[in-house]
Amino acid sequence: MACTLEKVLGDARTLLDRLKEHDTAAEGLIEQSGALSQRVQSMREVGNALPDKHTEDNSEIQELTKYKPHVLLTQENTQIKELQQENKELWLSLEEHQYTLELIMGRYRKQMLQLMMAKKELDTKPVLSLHEDHAKEVQSQVERICEMGQVMRRAVQVDDQHYCSVRERLAQLEIENKELRDLLTISKSSVKTERDEAIYEEPGSLAARRMTLAVSHSLPAEE
Repeated sequence: MACTLEKVLGDARTLLDRLKEHDTAAEGLIEQSGALSQRVQSMREVGNALPDKHTEDNSEIQELTKYKPHVLLTQENTQIKELQQENKELWLSLEEHQYTLELIMGRYRKQMLQLMMAKKELDTKPVLSLHEDHAKEVQSQVERICEMGQVMRRAVQVDDQHYCSVRERLAQLEIENKELRDLLTISKSSVKTERDEAIYEEPGSLAARRMTLAVSHSLPAEE
């Protein structure tokens, strides 16, 4: 089978174009994941901030308000499932593309070896340099795709664990705040007690200083 350097380079360029397309699609999907996460958080905040005073006068409005968070959760769960399905499909496509890339790289290396062996009289340094440059570029694209795949995997695992951890952290901070306030109260009480004791002890100390001065004046001066 005849192989030429132009054909090998053409295959490499085609592969790089496909990698860039997948890269762009992955970035778009990550942006959609972030936007959806922010929207879910906003829905939760709206559901938690619903005032109770508007539901006391009308029972029908009270029922609608009661089930509104459930409707919001259902909508966001549906959107999360759709996003997870899209992430899964894109991840499978990336894995398939990576497998194809490995096959193409194997074929590319084999063709380069055959080309160098068939043309030993030519200077192989430019060919090797070109091969290394393209191999590095392809490897860089593969690593970037793998990193984006890991980011998408983490995005697929977005659930209520983050919300629960935030609630737990807030509860812990409230407990710590209460303990610090108690310690501050105790410290203020101790300072006040010490100040009162100092005030009570001041007359006695003043009398002792006066007696010391009187004794020193009554003694004869040393020659």
